[in-house]
Amino acid sequence: MSITSQRKNELEQVCLQFRKDVITALHRIQTGHPGGSLSVCEILTAVYFEKANISPKNMSEPTRDKVVLCKGHAAPMLYRVLAEKGFFPVEEMKNLRQINSMLQGHPCSKDTPGVEVSTGPLGAGYPVALGMALSDRLNNMDAYTYAILGDGEINEGVVWETCENAAKYKADHLISILDWNKVQLDGTTDAIMPMGDVGRKFEAFGYHTISCDGHDVSALCDAIDQAKSHKGQPSIILANTIKGKGVSFMEGQNAWHGKPIDDASYAKAMKELGGES
Repeated sequence: MSITSQRKNELEQVCLQFRKDVITALHRIQTGHPGGSLSVCEILTAVYFEKANISPKNMSEPTRDKVVLCKGHAAPMLYRVLAEKGFFPVEEMKNLRQINSMLQGHPCSKDTPGVEVSTGPLGAGYPVALGMALSDRLNNMDAYTYAILGDGEINEGVVWETCENAAKYKADHLISILDWNKVQLDGTTDAIMPMGDVGRKFEAFGYHTISCDGHDVSALCDAIDQAKSHKGQPSIILANTIKGKGVSFMEGQNAWHGKPIDDASYAKAMKELGGES
């Protein structure tokens, strides 16, 4: 069922606040990954606030849904979303990437409430997500596993090995979402490692593919509903996004994959986002 226009507007305002808070946190510590954090904002918001059955109250229940941020460098946005869900106080964002902080540069399941899988090395989280989905099936749990991939990440061979296995085992409770911003660390994805027709490639590996606007929470929710209704195949949502979305000078720029945010850039970004610099 599509979300209402009122709910869509509410979530858009939530996403705007998330962007302000993540930019503020990254400016404060002068390290981290702004570009991919901004591009994945609506994806994480749609999953955690509308579609995934996951909360601080049910983390010990095997019937819960699971979310794996395979592109672990986008941890700042994941942390902000988890804080909003109540896994820890939002004030913890001030400790991002600090020694002995629960909020490390990449997600750590040992130390961070709400994090299912430690990720960072690209490709490493995806086979774990598949394993979770298949484990739930073996245990007769009607739960979904959401795996959020980066498009630079799909350069990794282990991603495609996982696809082969997901198709073989008809993992229809694995819902993959590709943050398809078409820019990675050193340049555009086409320049670094051309993947051709990504949708047809996933289809060739046995996936059901769905495309949507990755910055439209309503479209993302509809795409997830489509994935859930499709049986006998794993599904991947190709979410068309923009790296650095919301900050004009970061949008589409690989330089902002992991660039420190200087004072002038911070002031400009906050002005565009409608926050205080």
